[in-house]
Amino acid sequence: MADHDEQRLQPQDLGYDPNFVPDSVKSFVVHLYRQIREKNVYEIHQLYEASFQTLSERHFKDTPWPSVDAVAQYVDNDHVFCLLYREMWFRHLYARLTPTLRQRIDSWDNYCSLFQVVLHGVVNMQLPNQWLWDMVDEFVYQFQSFCQYRAKMKNKTEQEIALLRQFDQAWNVFGVLNFLQALVEKSAIIQILEQEKEGLEQFTANDGYDYNGGSNVLKVLGYFSMVGLLRVHCLLGDYDTGLKCLQPIDISQPGVFNIVIGCHITTIYHYGFANLMLRRYVEAIREFNKILLYIFKTKVYHQKSPQYEQILKKNEQMYALLAICLSLCPQSKLVDETVNSQLREKYGEKMSRMQRYDDEAFAMYDELFSYACPKFITPSAPSFEEPLVNYNQDAYRLQLKLFLYEAKQQQLLSGLRTFLKVYSTISLAKLASYMEVDEPTLRTILLTYKHKTHAVDSAGKVISNADVNFFIDDDTIHVVESKPPKRFKG
Repeated sequence: MADHDEQRLQPQDLGYDPNFVPDSVKSFVVHLYRQIREKNVYEIHQLYEASFQTLSERHFKDTPWPSVDAVAQYVDNDHVFCLLYREMWFRHLYARLTPTLRQRIDSWDNYCSLFQVVLHGVVNMQLPNQWLWDMVDEFVYQFQSFCQYRAKMKNKTEQEIALLRQFDQAWNVFGVLNFLQALVEKSAIIQILEQEKEGLEQFTANDGYDYNGGSNVLKVLGYFSMVGLLRVHCLLGDYDTGLKCLQPIDISQPGVFNIVIGCHITTIYHYGFANLMLRRYVEAIREFNKILLYIFKTKVYHQKSPQYEQILKKNEQMYALLAICLSLCPQSKLVDETVNSQLREKYGEKMSRMQRYDDEAFAMYDELFSYACPKFITPSAPSFEEPLVNYNQDAYRLQLKLFLYEAKQQQLLSGLRTFLKVYSTISLAKLASYMEVDEPTLRTILLTYKHKTHAVDSAGKVISNADVNFFIDDDTIHVVESKPPKRFKG
């Protein structure tokens, strides 16, 4: 869930020597290299999750780690290990400092080399799921960060502009999508998940690991890349494609995606957001409710995790998205009591204001959407013509405009919903007089209600989001309360 706030520190200001390797770092890389060669996943996980964080706190709070050239001699100059080390090196740099443009380009080159080895080389490693998820997560985060950086053209130096022109393929949107797609295809993960349904594979049962002496790296990277693709398409505003990329993973069942908390939250956050933008409010409410309940019950176990702050941030954002969904589609019976009381505490007052049809209600929708939405990107290269302009807010403004337009239309219908909740039958003429419109206008509003409370699901089926439905027979409206789904007792 990489989403760091960039700080204003540069290593050269802090007397950083890239060639100095403290003894504790020497011992760390030697140990990590040995454990990777021996495929000790548990040991690798401890070194990666705990030791790397501890050493970073102790020695590299505001400087990068030693350069790869400085540590290579302690690991037999092993090419793949050096690529993995640099991947961690850049991730630490992005988290603690502000990368220069040159460093952003170098990190892209390192991901290209690393993924090429995984796709076309012989990789005989077992790496922890957490590390493999972090690779995909950071790859997408750095792409997003690069697009935001590149879109702020106003204060770019001549040197930066020359570099951007020269390395125009770095973090190119097609390159990013191609790597993620190639990992999905080469890993054959979609076929593996299909075969698993027939009992021919043990991918989920083994948490993605290979206990027959093989490697889990390509398979698990392919699996996580489907979540990466969902996230990239959401950042681009292409929600339908994003959800199609995730389809092979059945999120209603336990899977490898919910073994790593960061992956679980990223998956459901983007899945729920995409469904919200496609007007599939019921589906979004269901999934937000499940994950918020899960976080509520388990967050105490993640307090020491490096991801803890991100877990809390995404948790707050998903409550805001749930508040939006329930304001547009009042289906509170889908929400667990624990989640509902948290929601009322955080957003109860705002939600009651969002029920109205006035400027204040739209200000609330604007505020919650802006707080909770992904950091949308414009993936195209900038215009280098003078005057240089910033366009980093363009994609966000467009998505906000589309969302508010939809919210406005939904709000128009809240008055109609109020009347439908009160009556079981009412004549068109009577309802028209109550709503202070003529009959032809009322028929248009009723049709709009039908349209806006239905959406098309991922299988192309029309589904209803309505808590109240109706049909018209002989100029009389007959109201039908939608039934909650049946709960079968086992």
